[in-house]
Amino acid sequence: MIKSLLLGGAAALLSLAAAQAAPQILAPPAAPGPGVQPYVKVNTRTVVLRHARLIDGTGAPGQSDRTVIVTNGKIAAVGGPELAAPAGAEVLDMTGRTVIPGLVGLHDHMYYIARPNMDAAGHSEAPLMVPQMTFSSPRLYLAAGVTTMRTTGSVEPYVDLNVKTQIDAGAMVGPHMDVTGPYLEGAGSAFIQMHPLKDADDARRMVNYWADAGATSFKAYMNITRAELGAALQEAHKRGLKLTGHLCSVTYPEAIALGIDDLEHGFFVNTQNDPGKTPDKCPRTSGDPTLLAMTPDSPAADALIKDLVDHHVAVTSTLPVFEQRIPGHAPLNPRAMAVLTSEAREAYLYARNLTNQAPRERYANTIKEYQNDLGLERKFVAAGGLLLAGPDPTGNGGVIPGFGDQREVELLVDAGFTSEAAIRIATLNGATYLGIADRTGSIAPGKDADLVVVKGDPSKTIADIETVEIVFKDGVGYDAPKLLESVRGRYGQY
Repeated sequence: MIKSLLLGGAAALLSLAAAQAAPQILAPPAAPGPGVQPYVKVNTRTVVLRHARLIDGTGAPGQSDRTVIVTNGKIAAVGGPELAAPAGAEVLDMTGRTVIPGLVGLHDHMYYIARPNMDAAGHSEAPLMVPQMTFSSPRLYLAAGVTTMRTTGSVEPYVDLNVKTQIDAGAMVGPHMDVTGPYLEGAGSAFIQMHPLKDADDARRMVNYWADAGATSFKAYMNITRAELGAALQEAHKRGLKLTGHLCSVTYPEAIALGIDDLEHGFFVNTQNDPGKTPDKCPRTSGDPTLLAMTPDSPAADALIKDLVDHHVAVTSTLPVFEQRIPGHAPLNPRAMAVLTSEAREAYLYARNLTNQAPRERYANTIKEYQNDLGLERKFVAAGGLLLAGPDPTGNGGVIPGFGDQREVELLVDAGFTSEAAIRIATLNGATYLGIADRTGSIAPGKDADLVVVKGDPSKTIADIETVEIVFKDGVGYDAPKLLESVRGRYGQY
């Protein structure tokens, strides 16, 4: 059932705009340079993955004892054990392992949010800072199986563009990148590194400048006005580029009417029914009252989801960042904690302890909002909506690049999707939105060999998606544990 619902409506989201941006996202493969070669585990012209369990990314049930043949960076054939290995091929025994498509992260970042002098009581000093994680983030994403990512808002866009150039040239380790331009933000941002838009003309200038510089998408932020958002959308669409939004001052129905392509954070940040909401102003409540009242079976939910689907607006689920609000949420992941600096780990533990030690009744509404969002995401997919996946790794140590992308898939399963459906949301749906589904996002002959080898079987135990051994990007297999080891204790520093 879920599979057919996922298939229905999603293909309609492939737009001319995404198709035009696609060649810039997936650059021609380059040979790994000297700085990349130490992390390459497999780099043979033809590779055969034998006796694998296969989850192909379409939402179909997993298949046992499959063979995948990769030649010159492309998937040449997919079949059973009878499929013959070409002469000279490197044959890898995948017994006890599962092959899935490379993850397509649609709410990933290249930075870390730092709260200066944060203490155990949660106090910190201004200004809030956003240091760039240029070295660690690309490695963390690729090590976790993310072969394509959208930066979903940049604070150092020149750095992100240069990183993409270096990765595409084989000089740096990392995934394919859809580089989002700087945040399109209005006045009153909490982030000192963001440019406050002056008016609609400023929004137009910003979109055109960064599109000329190489940005392949854009993101509107919390304090943007309707006039600024509308102007930015017009310019982005003229350039064949898409625009997503983490909104607040603009409601979901307003953004849909303006032609937005994607909405971030599921249904958590829709302010349409917040008491006292005034036009173009972000209320202090930031969407909590709207979500609390919008149960999945409510007429308000029916109307909003119909509006989204009718206008082909995608929604990006970012459950890991909202899971952090729940007392007693998922236990610490030792492998993830190992990549944090001691300072980042300390800040995370302060934040976690503050949540866990608070009276549970304080979080009753938070828990209800979370459950409402899960139901709304399921209902959106059932109605034919295109649900995307990403973690929003912004500085809380519980949501880390790569690890957070894996956790998003696990939480989609907790939300009621099958493992195969959750993997599709995190792979083929993302590729469909970006306009690159003919190249990546699922496992089929002719597609790019963007593949992830995990130990175990995520179709039975979704947590096995964390046991990544090899990540193939354009047919080159990277050593995931070695990549993780290279950034141990560094995320939060560089």
